[in-house]
Amino acid sequence: MDLFSKIQGYEQVVFCNDPHTGLKAIIAIHNTALGPALGGSRMLPYPTMDAALEDVLRLSKGMTYKCAAADVDFGGGKSVIIGDPLPDKSPDLFRAFGQFVDSLRGRFYTGTDMGTTPEDFVHAMKETRCIVGVPEEYGGSGDSSVPTALGVIYGIMAVNKAVWGTDSLSGRSYAIQGLGKVGFKVAEMLLEAGADLFVTDIDERAVSLLLEKGKSYQATIKAVSLDDIYSVPADVFVPCALGGILNDKTIPSLQVKAIAGSANNQLFEERHGDILRNQGILYAPDYIVNAGGLIQVADELYGPNKQRVLTKTKAIYNSLLQIFEHSENDHLCTAKAADLFCEKRIESQKHRSSFFTHSQKPKWEIRV
Repeated sequence: MDLFSKIQGYEQVVFCNDPHTGLKAIIAIHNTALGPALGGSRMLPYPTMDAALEDVLRLSKGMTYKCAAADVDFGGGKSVIIGDPLPDKSPDLFRAFGQFVDSLRGRFYTGTDMGTTPEDFVHAMKETRCIVGVPEEYGGSGDSSVPTALGVIYGIMAVNKAVWGTDSLSGRSYAIQGLGKVGFKVAEMLLEAGADLFVTDIDERAVSLLLEKGKSYQATIKAVSLDDIYSVPADVFVPCALGGILNDKTIPSLQVKAIAGSANNQLFEERHGDILRNQGILYAPDYIVNAGGLIQVADELYGPNKQRVLTKTKAIYNSLLQIFEHSENDHLCTAKAADLFCEKRIESQKHRSSFFTHSQKPKWEIRV
């Protein structure tokens, strides 16, 4: 009964075990009111099963709100594969994972996330058609980190507009936490716009590469330690790594005026949204800022169209300005204002017809 109390409010949680390949995974489907669940699959060496379960539950719920905010015909889901990506990955493991995904008969669509790559899911495609974000040569829409990073830029422009009255990126400083697939692209775009950067990453090679690239721009880049990124005197904090980083320990150290980044579940607890508001820091809700990748992979199921993805990703800017306005008018933190915005959309649209029914497969089919 303790397990059922943990998954209260979730439609389905599937534990996947394949001893032959070593696969241990959890698939969580939070809500399919707007359509089949859609969410990526991350691979991490979780210390315990409880830690993996907690992560997949938090992430899948976040996908429900992200799908509603992005106005796509999908609900929220997520999966986690328990293991170290370097030694534990194998083609057979992802084929086994694809079989579990296929057993859900179209209720869950997935693709790459932290610790996995589009190429991993080429193997999963041999077992199921419920895969998104695969390489273009396999009929997919390509690297989803590109629109995700672009969405972060639009998010930063929105907070700049709200705080300083102009959405210009230049003349400001940004503290970027994480230089992975998304964070590195965000850093490059900010450098091109003439911004100054503070950066940190657990991978020193990524930091060194950015510092080398930065020599060709008229901007200042300063590398700082993992802990010091919270206290640098920047204008905007741009978290692009793990979640839960806005908490009782880090928030008092912040010297920024705004936060906008791609990391999921940045608030450690809901109350931290109120603490940021009371501290005068404008928080751009993460599931709206980082929706660019979701927009692309959802669009892929209708047939890839880069211009359509670009148009919907640009809408992140206006969505955030609306949420900032609701937050101000209703005296709510921006995180709560965003949740209410999404909950109203889910309630108003949950009876409409979706492009896919739960038992329907995509109109295209790829076999490799």
